[in-house]
Amino acid sequence: MTKLVARIKILPSESETDIMSIPKTLSETLPEELKLIAHTKEPIAFGLYSILADFTLDDSEGQMELLEESIRKIKGVGQIEVINVSRQSVKIKYP
Repeated sequence: MTKLVARIKILPSESETDIMSIPKTLSETLPEELKLIAHTKEPIAFGLYSILADFTLDDSEGQMELLEESIRKIKGVGQIEVINVSRQSVKIKYP
């Protein structure tokens, strides 16, 4: 099955939120078919930060909704914004 990579910006619910606890919690609670593959902390303004995270998921119906719901359930998550969704590249092996 084809895999997709989704890049999602995660904004905190409050300025006091420990933004770096969100990726850790996501890694522990995501359903088996979803995977957090990378994340980075990005400045927004005035000392506020967001998380820019990359996830892999199957290219099948309902997977994106499952990912979005899983992120929104995490304590400290305010809003999410899907930045990009694309097919995961495949490494070609030459003989």
